[in-house]
Amino acid sequence: MSPGKRRIAGGVAALVVAAAPIVTAAPASAGCVYGGPFLGKCDGPIQADGNWERCITVARYVPSGLSSHLIPVKNCQFMGPAIRPADPNFADPPVHIAP
Repeated sequence: MSPGKRRIAGGVAALVVAAAPIVTAAPASAGCVYGGPFLGKCDGPIQADGNWERCITVARYVPSGLSSHLIPVKNCQFMGPAIRPADPNFADPPVHIAP
């Protein structure tokens, strides 16, 4: 296999590996949005106090010599009526993502 084909195959494998946690990680009651600058943005169920947990997953490039790859990085924060994260990536949309 030529080096170019190996790089393409490695890239496809990295995307599949990066997407696997997103497909399997969301709880049944979570609402998710996929695409754009994120691999996924998912909201957990609304708690009794009106707050919920929002998780954003992005692909991070990891240089590793000739076999660089992408890894999924998940960042979670709480949101709700009284909790507004300073990071605009979390605050958009400012309401719970419906399942």
